[in-house]
Amino acid sequence: MLFLRLSFLSCLAKEKSRMVKIIVALVGIALVYGCQRPEDYIKQADDAAYAIIAAGQRRCGVDDEGFSISQARQRLREKLLRDQHLPTVADAAVRPDDGSDHQLSLLEALQVGAYNSREYQSQKEKVFRAALALDLEREEFRTTFNGLLSGLWSSDKRFGARESGVVGTVAGGMQRSFESGAAFAASVSLDMVRLLTGDRVFARGIVADTSISVPLLRGSDSEIVTEPLQQAERDVVYAIWEFERFRRRFAVQIASEYLLVLEQMNRVDTARDNYHRLRMSRRRARRLADAGRLPEIQVDQALQDELRARSNWVKAQQRSADAVDRFKLTLGLPTDARIRLKRDELERIGGNIHDTSADIGAMPDHLLATALQRRRDLLIAVARVEDSRRAIKVAEDNLRGDITLFASGSSGARRGVASAHLDDSDIDPDRGYYSALLSIDLPLERTAERNVLRNRLIDYRKRQRDRQQLEDEVKYQVRAEWRALREAYENMHIQNMALKVARRRVASTTLLLQAGRIQMRDLLEAQDDLVQARNAVGEARVRYRIKTMELRRDLGTLTLDAQGKWLEDVVVHERTNG
Repeated sequence: MLFLRLSFLSCLAKEKSRMVKIIVALVGIALVYGCQRPEDYIKQADDAAYAIIAAGQRRCGVDDEGFSISQARQRLREKLLRDQHLPTVADAAVRPDDGSDHQLSLLEALQVGAYNSREYQSQKEKVFRAALALDLEREEFRTTFNGLLSGLWSSDKRFGARESGVVGTVAGGMQRSFESGAAFAASVSLDMVRLLTGDRVFARGIVADTSISVPLLRGSDSEIVTEPLQQAERDVVYAIWEFERFRRRFAVQIASEYLLVLEQMNRVDTARDNYHRLRMSRRRARRLADAGRLPEIQVDQALQDELRARSNWVKAQQRSADAVDRFKLTLGLPTDARIRLKRDELERIGGNIHDTSADIGAMPDHLLATALQRRRDLLIAVARVEDSRRAIKVAEDNLRGDITLFASGSSGARRGVASAHLDDSDIDPDRGYYSALLSIDLPLERTAERNVLRNRLIDYRKRQRDRQQLEDEVKYQVRAEWRALREAYENMHIQNMALKVARRRVASTTLLLQAGRIQMRDLLEAQDDLVQARNAVGEARVRYRIKTMELRRDLGTLTLDAQGKWLEDVVVHERTNG
């Protein structure tokens, strides 16, 4: 007997030792998870969201591996401030500038604009928020765990002598929702009691609970149960589509402004060349007048045109400088920074439109079909109609009655200071408590649900009207953009011919003036027409280039790439390729 008692005490001591180790391990785990920094949770959220976005981009056929909402450093701005010694609020001292002008290509301008644009950043954050919302919806169908550690000191004198003790509780549980609408939960609690008075008894209590609920009517269809998850997944796709469309609008905007600045610079060159020509014409007129071959009044006419040309040159320089400064503001660069745009960009992206002898022709039939298939905003509008149809099904399901089967089971018992003298409890399924409940809620009152269904039907019809209206607007945009492109194309062809005529006219009038067969005014008018023709050609080419990009944007066929090759594509040369 003594041996058996010693063995029992030894086993009890070992069991207590194991319990203590378990408690220490659980406390350690709690400390590890409880001491995670906010940065760790942010990284977890980022990893989940970026994984969802990457999967959504693959689903949408979008290649953008560098997607990030991290605020990019304005490297070019910082470089210009540092290298060109530009004054700032923090350091307004003016120092000698030993830096050189920064040459800004069109592709670099697009990148700088994307880094600095507030709207661009907001659009990316919209995609990120949609991904986080989807991650939260997925959490509803994951197995989730919870844990609780607690320590309690208590003193009880309800039954005579005072008893004081310490109770330690370790509880853990899990729960899971299924796409069928069923929900399962299970938990286990372990109590360990040590009395601090009397015989200092050590007691253990353990209890396990499980429950499951299964809807049999309302909320039992997997399509109804997973509707929030489906909508969240589609919202991520919509956000990606909207961002891709914004990227194309943004790229066309920056490229258009870049080309317009180059066109203003070309006007400066034209005004300068015109001034030098008129100065030479005035000197020629002066020599002819001194030789008695030209009246003095015509010399004064040449001088007036020379002065007017110099004034126009100065104005063109100021307008060009102002256009460059406004473009710097668009890119988020200091307006006092010295940058040079690449003048050959206009020639590079417009190098395949010099030959304008062929008519652009009528609008190809496939353009409207392409726009209807590729426009992302139209794809979203069509998908929204399907969303409304699913919302009607959910509203219809809510009108049904509730029939729910609920079952639960429990085994074991809790222990505390007052029950420390009872035997340790164990989990014994044969001695557990079980219950089952069938709940039926008849659909006698469904006024709110009825009104929701009616509103969902109204929403569905409105979505259909919105889709039809956007479809008509897309057709109109494509037709209008094609007409504008055709006008720009024809105008460019006309202006090119006008430029050739103006050049021949200046050459011929120069010879005729030297022969004394015309007056100085004829030459001056010819030179003025040449200036206007050169400006008109530059403007027509830029307008044609912009209209080309705008048409591709509205067709949904503008595919951006890191090398900027999309800038060289021209619709008129693609019309035969379908």
